[in-house]
Amino acid sequence: QVQLVESGGGLVQAGGSLRLSCAAAGVRVSSGTMAWYRQAPGNERDFVANIASAGRTNYADSLKGRFTISRDNAENTVYLQMNNLKPEDTAVYYCYAELLNGGATLRYWGKGTLVTVSS
Repeated sequence: QVQLVESGGGLVQAGGSLRLSCAAAGVRVSSGTMAWYRQAPGNERDFVANIASAGRTNYADSLKGRFTISRDNAENTVYLQMNNLKPEDTAVYYCYAELLNGGATLRYWGKGTLVTVSS
């Protein structure tokens, strides 16, 4: 059974930093594409960043330079370092895993961690 457990959210002032963690169980974070999405109140869930099995990373254009995705294969954990946070970064942040299994694509979501940025 695959489980993704996010942590590291909280309340931070604008300009501050947070590092989110996504601890995976039942799947190796290096075996597929791992990603972070976020959903602000009243909005759709938006892509933040991903890291492919080979290590290539992609970011939402608006977040490049402030957010960094990484993974620790030994800890089986994916991270999202968020710097210079802004009030508009307030959202629930979700960890996502996409794995290829034969001819099928398997997708998993964590339950999310809330990030609140005060002005």
